[in-house]
Amino acid sequence: MTAPSLHSRPTVRLKPKANARAIRRGFPWVYANELVTDRRTRALDPGTIAVLEDDARQPMGLFAVNPVSKIIGRFLDANPEAEIDRAWFAARLARALSLRERLYNAPFYRLVHAEADGLPGVVIDRFGDIAVLQPNAAWAEACLNDLVAALTEVTGVRTVLKNASGRTRSLEGLDDLSVTLVGDAPEAPVPVPMNGAIYMADLTGGQKTGLFFDQRPNHAFAARLAGQGSRVLDVFSHVGGFALAALAGGAGQALAVDGSAPALDLARKGAEAMGVSDRFDTRQGDAFDVLQALGQEGARFDVVICDPPAFAPSKPALEAGLRAYERVARLAAPLVAEGGYLVLCSCSHAADLPKFRGASLRGIGRAGRMAQLLHTGAAGPDHPELPQLAESGYLKALFFRL
Repeated sequence: MTAPSLHSRPTVRLKPKANARAIRRGFPWVYANELVTDRRTRALDPGTIAVLEDDARQPMGLFAVNPVSKIIGRFLDANPEAEIDRAWFAARLARALSLRERLYNAPFYRLVHAEADGLPGVVIDRFGDIAVLQPNAAWAEACLNDLVAALTEVTGVRTVLKNASGRTRSLEGLDDLSVTLVGDAPEAPVPVPMNGAIYMADLTGGQKTGLFFDQRPNHAFAARLAGQGSRVLDVFSHVGGFALAALAGGAGQALAVDGSAPALDLARKGAEAMGVSDRFDTRQGDAFDVLQALGQEGARFDVVICDPPAFAPSKPALEAGLRAYERVARLAAPLVAEGGYLVLCSCSHAADLPKFRGASLRGIGRAGRMAQLLHTGAAGPDHPELPQLAESGYLKALFFRL
């Protein structure tokens, strides 16, 4: 098939004051206030692939355009005449797969991390021969058939599940209907081996894609700190993330706290699969309430980990989010035995590392504790960062000795 000519595609143009230099240097987004949004541009269907021009009408590459989104343009290809078809997707996926196969000896990982893997707004997590796909941008939804065909061709997965949960799709004007695209959805949780632990992932009814692969290296580092026979508290545990890794590393006891009964049930099933149920316990409830109750009970642990959801998912929520992170640290620090370890995590891209570290240290100080910062962790290498896009480096994990 002959690729469309440069002149057959729609064109959109930057305003004179838009930061064309940043885009040429790799920033992958165009905001709505940077684009000339005339009647023709506003009439484009969400997900339309167009040629972006600078204010001098010089082509800058192919961008996916969504007039209903604040991120009105997403970079796809530097070649304005590229054809975004099955072969194009296959090339991007093959490149992503080659990295993961070099990093991991089992097919359990994030296969595609959106902009950082050249597929803006697209997240794909792999669970053996099952892939869970989040097409979180309108262009990916519009190109879904080619994307899925390339995914099965390149990886050999037999099942592809579309997960449509999360606020990002709503910001793109997309639905929240999760469906099975290829194969049959699993009827039971899928066991996922990681760091010597076994996690049970609910791929159809769990949070996000069913499991958080991003914390893998931080699970491992915390397990090293826990060591043999230690007492571990894992707050906002989900399906047992840090707790099960610590038990796999030899911890004596682990308590997992979460507000979700189904998540804790999966954590218990993971402990059973590992043969460590006798050393594992759970406590359901609001994390802040449980932390306060444990403090009143005089409970002490050798390692305390708090891995909350994003308290600051956007800039307007930043100040409230930082206060929440400070409160977590203030309530958790008293539960750490003398010489023990406190691990505090944030997945809020709006709260950068200095702000999150400052909030954590204020909370530790308000609890009357002194701290050494041992290590600062980030997401695993299956979650690569696009250096020009701060949002791609969202995860932070601070490891303190108190």
